[in-house]
Amino acid sequence: MRLFRPFRRFGLDFFRCGLIGWCIECFWTGLSSLREHTKDKRLLCHTSVWMFPIYGLAAFIPSVYKLIKTKSALFRGFVYASAILGCEYASGTILKRHNACPWDYSKAKLNYKGLIRLDYAPCWAAAGLLYERILCKK
Repeated sequence: MRLFRPFRRFGLDFFRCGLIGWCIECFWTGLSSLREHTKDKRLLCHTSVWMFPIYGLAAFIPSVYKLIKTKSALFRGFVYASAILGCEYASGTILKRHNACPWDYSKAKLNYKGLIRLDYAPCWAAAGLLYERILCKK
């Protein structure tokens, strides 16, 4: 049925975004083990099941892209980074209330309430543009 096609598409995009986010997080946390004091060459990664639906929310990017597609990549990246930081803060706040937040940035210099890191904004902008490239037909 045509009526359900957008919902099916969103569901598939949600699943794809969740998996892509998990993979990127595993790569990122694995590489970060080299920078830590242990210099762990095993490059062990870590993530949480909670992260899947959080990354899955990137499935909304096509809706946002329709509104800003004529803007520069820099502007679109800024919009995506802002939205991602907002989602990270909101989801972290909810998870923290239930003692289930899998991240704690409180030791980082540019953190806000230990839930977001402003120095990650360029990474989130790049992630948003990557999701845009994967999800949006131009």
